[in-house]
Amino acid sequence: MPDIDPSVLCGADMFAALDAEQLKAVVEAGVIHRLPKGRHAFQQGDPGRTCHSLLEGRVKIVQSRPDGGQSVIRFIGPGEMYGTVAALMGKPFPADAVAVVDSVEIYWTVEAMRRLMTRFPEIALRSTASAGTRLFELQDRLGELTGERVEQRLARALLRLVRQAGKATPDGIEIDFPISRQEIAEMSGSTLHTVSRTLAAWDAAGVTESSRRHIVVKRPEALGELAERA
Repeated sequence: MPDIDPSVLCGADMFAALDAEQLKAVVEAGVIHRLPKGRHAFQQGDPGRTCHSLLEGRVKIVQSRPDGGQSVIRFIGPGEMYGTVAALMGKPFPADAVAVVDSVEIYWTVEAMRRLMTRFPEIALRSTASAGTRLFELQDRLGELTGERVEQRLARALLRLVRQAGKATPDGIEIDFPISRQEIAEMSGSTLHTVSRTLAAWDAAGVTESSRRHIVVKRPEALGELAERA
């Protein structure tokens, strides 16, 4: 296994309460895995046998629907866990985890993670809290999909990306990884045509500045107003 500074896990909620020696034990129990852009960490339907945390890069969680379409569930950034709930419950992975850019992850077998949770109970407590947070997020998104106009859903999707992956630049807040209009459509329950039309209007109004796989939010306050507009 390549040498890795255990402090890279400090940003992960599950491990935030551990000291340096405990973090070292967590790293030693895992496997470092490089994910070139486009590579799967796991695929929908695979047996859930591993728990993952991203160290570098960005991973997309995307679910295939029975109608043949796809839904982007969320984008994972450094320090975030993924696949853990399914693995610990002995369930198949409910979605694909795909590297959006060249990335590095660390993963643990279910057996290794359970041993860590027994040894360091704070990991289990924080894992439960993280799972609850994700559940509330999904409930909020379901409410958006069933009760809001498409422009609101799109504005909320972009605001989530700003919170998760926003980087301040002289022009505004830049989403720090490549994202396509189709992916935004899948996140917001919309269509490629509607997303392209709406972003073009927002670009013209100076709210955003977008190109094929690049988005800068120039006026976050205006986007927030769009997200809340009834």
